[in-house]
Amino acid sequence: MKADIITIFPDFFRGPLEYGITRRAQEMGLASIQVQDLREFTHDRHRTVDDRPFGGGEGMVLKPEPLFECLEAMGLAPREDRVAGRVKESVVLLSAQGQRFTQKVAAELALLDRIVLVCGRYEGVDERVADFLADRELSIGDYVLSGGEIAAAVIVEAVMRLLPGAVGNEASTQQESFTIDAKVKDSVGADSTCGSNGLLDYPHYTRPADFRGMAVPEVLLNGDHQEIRRWRREQALKKTLRNRPDLLEGAALSDEDAKILARIKAERG
Repeated sequence: MKADIITIFPDFFRGPLEYGITRRAQEMGLASIQVQDLREFTHDRHRTVDDRPFGGGEGMVLKPEPLFECLEAMGLAPREDRVAGRVKESVVLLSAQGQRFTQKVAAELALLDRIVLVCGRYEGVDERVADFLADRELSIGDYVLSGGEIAAAVIVEAVMRLLPGAVGNEASTQQESFTIDAKVKDSVGADSTCGSNGLLDYPHYTRPADFRGMAVPEVLLNGDHQEIRRWRREQALKKTLRNRPDLLEGAALSDEDAKILARIKAERG
């Protein structure tokens, strides 16, 4: 995969791209990440990338000219081909007005050959960039940042770790919070691990088994993988109901899950 990041602060990415799985993916040849300074596509001595918006209002908005010139210089396929899925490329505008970035979106992006992340700044970006240049608009959460640089780093990390070979144990990415695996039909099986299927992850414990009087649940120590799997699924359901009940609406739930949830709710009163 090739990932391009367009920003007015290229030095910001010297840290986030040089550690962990993102670095590993590049060293293994699984990904190539390039950072492009938007100011290189300006034509005045002040290297101006922003202007005041028509109609008035506070703040500054990124101008269309440098962004269009930058994207056109990258040799991308036409927008209509990207939108129609005829090529495996995507130009992503990062803004607070975008679709929420989720694990599902990360998985979609990980299937592409190339993604271009456009970092918004100030009060936003000229709307013609969203309408005629980008083919999707993403936000990492319901809050406002000063720019899209942090969002770009988040998306790169989330996508890179889904590339085959980037994570040492690829099965681990199917057992994490928010991941939905269509192959998992039932919450109870022979294996002692279980995919989250849209829920939050189950609790994890390691040695020592008793730390300052805080003991690891006995079920995890008895070697009964069926019981461990049931316990983990129940704990995932409990945590999701407590912290993110909204996720239950889209999670892949079995009949057994429904019974567990009904019992948890009854116990909570």
